Amino acid sequence: MDPKVSIIMGSTSDLPVMEGAAQILNDFEIPFEMNALSAHRTPEEVERFAKGAYGRGIKVIIAAAGMAAHLPGVIASMTPIPVIGVPIKSSLEGWDAILAILQMPPGIPVATVALNGSKNAAILAAQIIASGDETLMNKLISYKEDLKTKIVEANTELSKIKFPYKTN
Repeated sequence: MDPKVSIIMGSTSDLPVMEGAAQILNDFEIPFEMNALSAHRTPEEVERFAKGAYGRGIKVIIAAAGMAAHLPGVIASMTPIPVIGVPIKSSLEGWDAILAILQMPPGIPVATVALNGSKNAAILAAQIIASGDETLMNKLISYKEDLKTKIVEANTELSKIKFPYKTN
């Protein structure tokens, strides 16, 4: 089984956040790989990875980084593959990572999700891949319908909560 998505994190300290992406990809049965690479500590390995990802069949890269958060942009500068950046909350309440990932120069796009938003990164990766995969698209449609069902069920439960001045 060859990976379609690559999850890259600046260090294994990002793993607790990035496990959410791994679980979503696993649930959608999308083969993926996970590696730690650092734009600052292992730049040669980052370059080798980024330049070789397309040839290995990777369709989407999810790159997580905190603080200076250069990893997603550095990878995006070296590959034609879509890169989704996940800013990790590690310092300055995560604003340093958010701004570093958002502020890419023209020609080097990085899609950016919420702070610690690895699950949304994985869903976006699945949506990108599903544009050419009807089976996966049907799984995504079902997933979105399940989200609606959960809210309807939540409102049913909320209607059972009674307070003297609650009107619904």
